[in-house]
Amino acid sequence: MSALQDFQNRLAKSHKHFAKWAKRQHTEAYRIYDRDIPQYPVAVDIYGSRAHIAEYDTGWQQTDEEHAAWVAEVKACVAQVLGMETRTVAFKLRRRQKGEFQYSRTGHHSEDFVVSEQGRRFWVNLDEYLDTGLFLDHRPTRKRVGEEAAGKRFLNLFAYTGSFTVYAATGGATDSVTVDLSNTYLEWARRNFELNGLDPVRHKLVRADVFRYLEDAMDEGQLFDLIVMDPPSFSNSAKMLDILDVQRDHVKLVQQCRKLLMPGGVLYFSNNLRGFELDAGLQPLCRDISAQSVPEDFRNRKIHQCFRFEA
Repeated sequence: MSALQDFQNRLAKSHKHFAKWAKRQHTEAYRIYDRDIPQYPVAVDIYGSRAHIAEYDTGWQQTDEEHAAWVAEVKACVAQVLGMETRTVAFKLRRRQKGEFQYSRTGHHSEDFVVSEQGRRFWVNLDEYLDTGLFLDHRPTRKRVGEEAAGKRFLNLFAYTGSFTVYAATGGATDSVTVDLSNTYLEWARRNFELNGLDPVRHKLVRADVFRYLEDAMDEGQLFDLIVMDPPSFSNSAKMLDILDVQRDHVKLVQQCRKLLMPGGVLYFSNNLRGFELDAGLQPLCRDISAQSVPEDFRNRKIHQCFRFEA
C-alpha cells in the first residue's frame, strides 16, 4: 500500500470517528489528523464546511515544483475524503514563528465565516493569517472557564481574538477586561463579542503591553476572580517595552497576576513552548492540568501546558 493510500485511509477513519465525537461536543471546529504518518507531516482541522491544513517544517529538501505537486496532492486527498471542493481547503506551511509574524497577513485573501463551539459563535479566517482566529487545543479550558465564570470578574491577558472572554461572559461573568497589543486581534475580539451579544460597557477591550497593564492594574488596586493568561512563546514586538520570552518571564507574569486575584480567585496560565518548565518555586502553588486541558482530538498531547493557580 502506498503512503498516499495510508494517508487517505487514516484521514477517512479519523474523520468518521471525530465527526461523531464533535457532534457530541457541540463543536464545528476540530482536528482529524496530526502528523500520524511521517510522509504526511500536516495537521488537518475541520471548520464547519471547510478544512485547514498546516504543514510542519521538516527540513525536507524539495524543489519548488516538487513541493507544489506534493501540496496539490495533499489538498486533493483531503478534499476527496471530506467531500469538499478543493477551493474550500486552506493550506499553510507552519514554521516556528518569532516576534510579530503571528500578527502579519499571509498575502492570501479569504472571507471570514462563523463556526459554533459549545453554544458560542466565532469568526474565523483560514487563509489570511498564520492562525485561524480560534485555537482548537484550548477548547476544554474555554469550557472550564465558562463553567466557573458566573458572578465573577474576569481578566483575559494576551487575549488574541477574545474567545476565553466570550466563554466567561456567556457563562455569567459580571464584567471583564480583555488585553492584547494587536489592534487587528482586538477588532476581531470586538466582532466575536458582538456575535455573542456581549455588552461592550461591561466587557472592555484594552490595547496594551501586558507587562505595563499588570503594573498599572496593581497600582490601581484592581482585583479579579478569574484570570486567563496564554502568552506567546516569544515576542519582540516594537510596541512592547521589552522582549517577551515565556520561559524567562513567566515567574514575573504569574506573580503579578496572583497579586490581582481576589481571595479564592483562580489563574489559568498556559503556553505552547515546547520543552517549557514551570519554575520550581511556582510548582507548589498550582496544579498541572495539562492532561485534562488537551482535547481528545489532539494526538499531540504536548501541544500546550496548562496550570491552575488558586489564591
